[in-house]
Amino acid sequence: MDEKVQNSISTKELCREYDWYENTFPSLVQDSCDDFFAENFDIKFIGLSKNINCLTDNEACFVTKIRISKDYDMFFRLTDKAISIILNTVLGQSKNKFNINKMSELEAKIITSFNSSLYDALKDELLTPQATELKRSDFNVINLTFIIRNKEELDKTAGKIIITLPESLLDPDDIEPAGDKFSNENFPNSETLAKILVGKTKFSLYDLKHLENEDVVVFEDSNIKQLKLSIDDTEMDVNISPNMELLIPDIENEGDEDMGETHKNIWDSIEVEMYAEFDSVKITLGELKNIEDGLVVDLTSLYDNNVTLKVEGKPIASGSLVIVNDRYGVKINNVIAQGNGASPVKPQNNSEDEEPSDDNQYDENSEDNYEEEGNDDNYSEESSDEEGDEEFDYSDFELEDENI
Repeated sequence: MDEKVQNSISTKELCREYDWYENTFPSLVQDSCDDFFAENFDIKFIGLSKNINCLTDNEACFVTKIRISKDYDMFFRLTDKAISIILNTVLGQSKNKFNINKMSELEAKIITSFNSSLYDALKDELLTPQATELKRSDFNVINLTFIIRNKEELDKTAGKIIITLPESLLDPDDIEPAGDKFSNENFPNSETLAKILVGKTKFSLYDLKHLENEDVVVFEDSNIKQLKLSIDDTEMDVNISPNMELLIPDIENEGDEDMGETHKNIWDSIEVEMYAEFDSVKITLGELKNIEDGLVVDLTSLYDNNVTLKVEGKPIASGSLVIVNDRYGVKINNVIAQGNGASPVKPQNNSEDEEPSDDNQYDENSEDNYEEEGNDDNYSEESSDEEGDEEFDYSDFELEDENI
């Protein structure tokens, strides 16, 4: 616990001091590099840290230690990529891939001399060393990370230069808040993004790939008096007054038995979890506080009646919110094709007085229409097994063993 607290304090200190480091050292490093390598490289300051382990990412480094006094040292680390960029520019492009463990004496001397020039450029920014009773290994350090690129290289391959400074020899300015920049009175009107979740239900893959316009999907775990609000993956229940104008007659799935018989393979019977949500909306912190207090909140001003159905985070269809008995549902008005916009769907008879259209007649007409439009990916109800496999890509969904 103490270590976590200390790391947190250190991070806050570095955040307040970052501006000073950024204004002090990058220009000195760039000028030193320009003087030494004739302005061939771009240097950019990218990081400030007390932990060296998170900077090198297991990269091989050439390390130069330069003694400031008997108590203090500075370290210069160049990754193998940085050295390769420098040597290929200074000595010409090598035919062999650079290997830091096989550096020649000339190559090592070039890098060591460059590090010495960096030290000469930075040493004036350090305080005069004072005698200390601490062991050398106990000194805290600050690591400055830079990336180096060749100005002429098109691929802009980059390497790292990490300079380690004794913290005791630095006197950074930190930025202190001048006062409250945000009044408490402003919080109720401040906005944040939130998602409104309708509900979830289990859906077979066969039913999923045969979704059509005018179909209604009912969400078994939904509650017409309650929705869920999701903010940064944190969910909370929202008490609402349901809009009973969305109520439609109960829908009986008369075709369930027939649908079960049309399953062609084991994949068709696998169930996945489908959920419905509104698009992200803006909600004020004042409204959010009312939700947390358990009050009934009017969300009609926060969303329209457009809902997206998703499976594994992928949009499957969109439609309008409806109420069926005591559950929410979505009436489909747009089925999203796999990777190619909206999917054509079969016309559906909603009137009880009308007789169902002949399947063969429908297939023949729809096939003619699709051929005229030149769309190879269109839907055909009666197709070969191979075509049926192509119209829905099961690989889009990650299935657990327990679902099979």
